Amino acid sequence: MPDLLVRSFAPLLLAFQPCFTRPSFASFWALTCAWILCSGRRSLTRIIQAAQLTDLKHYCSFHRFFSQARWSLDDLGHCVFQLLLPFCEEVLVAAIDDTLARKSGRHIWGAGMHHDPLRSTQKRPFFAFGHNFVVLSLQVALPFAPNKYWAFPILVRMYRKRQTNQRAPGKGGKLERKQTGQATAKQYRTRPELAREMIQIVASWIPQRILRILGDSEYAGQSISRHLPANAKLISRMNMKAALYEPAEKVIKRGRCRKKGNRLPSPLQMAQDKKAKWIKTTVVLYGKKVKLWYQTIDALWYPSAGQQLLRIIVVHDPSGRRRDDCFFSTDLSLNATQILQIFSRRWPLEVCFRDVKQLLGFEDPQNRVAKATTRTAPLVFFIYDLVLLWHAQAGYKLAAKSALDRLWYPQKTSVSFEDVLRTLRHATWQERIFSDPALDAHTRKLLQPFVEWAKATT
Repeated sequence: MPDLLVRSFAPLLLAFQPCFTRPSFASFWALTCAWILCSGRRSLTRIIQAAQLTDLKHYCSFHRFFSQARWSLDDLGHCVFQLLLPFCEEVLVAAIDDTLARKSGRHIWGAGMHHDPLRSTQKRPFFAFGHNFVVLSLQVALPFAPNKYWAFPILVRMYRKRQTNQRAPGKGGKLERKQTGQATAKQYRTRPELAREMIQIVASWIPQRILRILGDSEYAGQSISRHLPANAKLISRMNMKAALYEPAEKVIKRGRCRKKGNRLPSPLQMAQDKKAKWIKTTVVLYGKKVKLWYQTIDALWYPSAGQQLLRIIVVHDPSGRRRDDCFFSTDLSLNATQILQIFSRRWPLEVCFRDVKQLLGFEDPQNRVAKATTRTAPLVFFIYDLVLLWHAQAGYKLAAKSALDRLWYPQKTSVSFEDVLRTLRHATWQERIFSDPALDAHTRKLLQPFVEWAKATT
């Protein structure tokens, strides 16, 4: 295998060997190392050039690795899951969300117009052309930063819009080219349905352990909440106008039994009630102490979760900076503050999306065929996982040597993915350049400033 990265990275790559054939594993090894070392735009041709992979194989072999080779993203996710288990708590916490990979070009398979959350505001939504990926990640605290949670994507699904009959203008116009790869009525799955499929897969991997799922309001509907596996619990955000009900009384009467009891005030009505008794507390959320007021109630949200009893928390910010909000949990063993603290662990997945786009080129590949489109960008998530796992096992010992002195940033105390990636690259350069015993002292002295300069280019 090509010796492109530091030797301590090799055991992590070898864990994926059962997922590939022998030729495909060689391509996977080379592409993963080259992707990490490459800087700037990460198109596949640029990655091949940056690491001189044509010395290993013909460049077409790396294109065929994504478009034709026999391997599965779910198998890679299961390998990452097994590597993560030693770092996980007894109760596993997973987050579910979707992200947009912006694209350009009429021939990009599966691309369409999707809501762009970065450009949108409450008053004016924006849309962008590209791919939408639904991601399930495990939220794990690593030993080198025990107070910080990281999101490790383990399963990915590409959301494809439903096929329409829209045709190009003119007599006998053909179907719009931008509909290439859209799903037929039989193939179509909504984002919550894709999320439910991934939740069921992960829950089947750990039948004896509890899996807590964190999601925003899009993943709070009946597509997920009514089809959760027995060992999965959902914590999500609730609509402030949600219709709440008391549990149905078990009264023996003639006719069909009631499925829900009397109507209760909605979360919005609870928040606006001037006679309501708020519980005042201070909770650590997102690493900061936050003062808030809350009310809690156990009730049915019948349109969404059916007859399943939920623990509902209505939150009010006494400072007035944030609007009133509502959260719920299907796990009744948790109290209100625990639910809020666990839900705040969803945020690392948003940080992961930012890091893979800015530092690993998630949006850069321009694939046109189906298999390559659904594989290339998701592979970046597993590269992200491997870099973090390497740092947890070996890289944290080398972090001091690769750190940058930022005199204008004295308050920085936590480790970012950029720091982790810099450590891996710096350790690789040190090992590949200075491990040669034939290198004389004068040459070492000349090369060292270039290695130090390269640290700032990450």
